[in-house]
Amino acid sequence: MSDGDAGQLEIPETDPAALLGWLAGVGIEPAGELSARRVGSGQSNLTYLLSDDDGGAWVLRRPPLGHLLASAHDVAREARILSALAGTGVPVPEVYGVCADESVSPVPFVVMECIDATVLDNLPAAQAMTPSARSALGSSMIDTLAQIHAVDLEEVGLADLASHKPYAQRQLRRWSAQWEKSKTREIPALDEVTARLAGGIPEQRELRLVHGDFHIRNVMVDPAAGQVRAVLDWELSTLGDPLADIGSTLAYWPAAGDPPLSAAPVELLDGFPDRDRLAADYIERTGRDARALRYWHALGLWKVAIIAEGVLRRAQDNPKNRAGTGVPTPEVIDVLVAKAAQVADSAGL
Repeated sequence: MSDGDAGQLEIPETDPAALLGWLAGVGIEPAGELSARRVGSGQSNLTYLLSDDDGGAWVLRRPPLGHLLASAHDVAREARILSALAGTGVPVPEVYGVCADESVSPVPFVVMECIDATVLDNLPAAQAMTPSARSALGSSMIDTLAQIHAVDLEEVGLADLASHKPYAQRQLRRWSAQWEKSKTREIPALDEVTARLAGGIPEQRELRLVHGDFHIRNVMVDPAAGQVRAVLDWELSTLGDPLADIGSTLAYWPAAGDPPLSAAPVELLDGFPDRDRLAADYIERTGRDARALRYWHALGLWKVAIIAEGVLRRAQDNPKNRAGTGVPTPEVIDVLVAKAAQVADSAGL
């Protein structure tokens, strides 16, 4: 092992010296001192950049602090998906290892490749891109999503990743249960949307790999070329209706006048496509059902509202879970629910 030192490691609940030993076991021997800092605006699994004195860099992801809901934040499962997608054409980082040794950390973590690319989680990064590069990135995101939905589940060993039962019913059960466990208050309007979604489920025609949380802050990009270089944050990935993924993307994608879901609504900058363009491009690229997509857009907004409430709850329970960009406010969550009702109207639910 190198002369690596753990003096600057500040990963919660993790033993610095034991971490260095585990890293050596998976072939990572930092040069000089190893440091860690929290990166990204994600507020679910916590992400840290590990770096050494020679410019070596790796990424570590672990669950958030505090009480976790069953099946949530499973980094070992996320690592399995990333490893399975290697070589498929879906851009993902290489996984170096999953640590389940409680002498290193009481919760599992995964260490993966650090991609030399940009996450557009701040306005200056997106403003540095040209409008043509932003436009190209919108197209690249749709192409990437279509690639995910074209993965042969049997070939990559993911056919048993999740249930093959109808996806909408599974989503409604799962997220309704999450809502009951994580809500900070009652929202009757959300309960009404839940009932409308349950009563208007479209026919499911295929079962595909679904990312589950595909938006602009969950991809790493080449800002000059406007191309996706890696898709991140696979913890919500499952098997289901591919229209659910683009529905979630539309739910996260803001329009002028919307309350921002992030502190940096980069999607509003000149050159990025609007929601209608994204939806049309996906339907043109894949030939899937535009009418059914409206249902999945409504369900996406409903799900994002529940996720946002969970983020708010975790931040209230343990302030260390709060990302530097802040947490969703109750007002933003209320607007998401109202927009879900509006899209449900347009879908005839």
